[in-house]
Amino acid sequence: MSGENEGRLTILVRLGAEVTTKSRRTRQRFQDRLIANIRDALRSANVEFRVQSRWSRFLVEASDRVALSRIASVFGISSVSEVEARVPADLEHIVAVGEELYRERVRGKKFAVEARRAGAYPFNSQDIRVQLGAALNRYAAVDLDEPDVTVSVEVREGEAFLYSHRLPGVRGLPLGVEGKAVCLISGGFDSAAAAWLMLKRGISLDYVFCNLGGEAYERSVVSVAKVLADEWSYGDRPRIHIVDYEKPLAALQGAVRDRYWQVILKRLMYRTAERIAADLKAEAIVTGESVGQVSSQTLGNLRAIDDAVALPVFRPLLGFEKEEIVALAERIGTAPISARVREYCAIVPDKPVTHARPEAARDEESRVDLTVLDGAIAQRKVLDLRKLEAIDLVEPYLFASEVPAGAVVIDCRDPHHYAAWHYPGAERRDLHEIVTQLKKLDKSRTHILYCNYGIQTAHVAELLQRQGYEAYSFKDGLRGIMKYAAAQGVPVGRV
Repeated sequence: MSGENEGRLTILVRLGAEVTTKSRRTRQRFQDRLIANIRDALRSANVEFRVQSRWSRFLVEASDRVALSRIASVFGISSVSEVEARVPADLEHIVAVGEELYRERVRGKKFAVEARRAGAYPFNSQDIRVQLGAALNRYAAVDLDEPDVTVSVEVREGEAFLYSHRLPGVRGLPLGVEGKAVCLISGGFDSAAAAWLMLKRGISLDYVFCNLGGEAYERSVVSVAKVLADEWSYGDRPRIHIVDYEKPLAALQGAVRDRYWQVILKRLMYRTAERIAADLKAEAIVTGESVGQVSSQTLGNLRAIDDAVALPVFRPLLGFEKEEIVALAERIGTAPISARVREYCAIVPDKPVTHARPEAARDEESRVDLTVLDGAIAQRKVLDLRKLEAIDLVEPYLFASEVPAGAVVIDCRDPHHYAAWHYPGAERRDLHEIVTQLKKLDKSRTHILYCNYGIQTAHVAELLQRQGYEAYSFKDGLRGIMKYAAAQGVPVGRV
């Protein structure tokens, strides 16, 4: 009986060791959650499927080969294999089908036969290896150390499954079996990698983003969180809580000595995460901090920051080097986005404190009116990451309706129209020039682009944002920016 049945493929799913070694009651709970997560992974890929639990293995019949990689990305899975033949547990039958199936595949190559048996049969695993190996040895040489092709047979519950490939899974614990936490996310390599490591330990996550850098920054961070949600959070519906940190930052800078700014800002962010965690009944805070990576992450400063909250703070990257963190981010798929995220460090004192004492940090923080956090948290924006579509990650973040202080304004119309009127201080550049000469733009500044209708500049603003620039198209183009200029008292003639 072929592994493909009416256009479907059969997949043998092996459970991770941390699932199979649990007590029977715990294992049953983990396996039930694992099956639910597999189903969610396949539904999200629009794959038709049927899952059958056989205790030590799952069998999945699926309508598309994408199911293999999807299942392998579910936490709690050790490996998956496409079943190439499924036959009764009869040694003669196994050998005959195995020879027919693999003789051309091994011909002229080196091969090995692996076999496993679970249960009582009139033959053992060695019998399979010897007899199937002898049958295939007519066409190829045996090499148990470095085979070109490995033919595998698993016998269990009255059936034999033949396959020749094994796709590694991510192992870990099924997502959701270890409760819920919130993760402070910044869009960089670190927080995404830390989140993934906690997801791997079965912890469901919501994300808390304290926005210090505007809407383009928000878009980048949401994009990173969406990778974690779409590719690694099967069985869960994570959300991102976006907190505008303009007012908390202003309150901090107006009350705290500058050398303590970074430590107190972290304390405020921890407090924000803890309050949101309380709403969600989450039990911990996750961060991407690594000892000694920056001045706020010395052992002394981390202790002073921890002092702000009662919830435990998990730092899975504590002993990682930056290269290891980036490598992990590349593996999980967040690195391409994180590499383009600007560093939004709004407070960089000349001589930051590197070993704050908890009592000193408490004293500095006591000067900040913490009620400023109440309003920021109450007004937070909450997005269902799995529900977001591609357009939701683009359109809301492309347009500006005002010109921020210090922004570079770029008029993308032709020279004639620029000479007739342009926004005060605006530079004139062709769209093609901007796209081909990105390095001429200052990445540390906000860029506001406008054209006649705001459509062409919207495409360029999206490109710039993808490259890590804070760039926007002025809403409604020339007409929009002229109305804005008139409201600011700038002579514009007829609008």
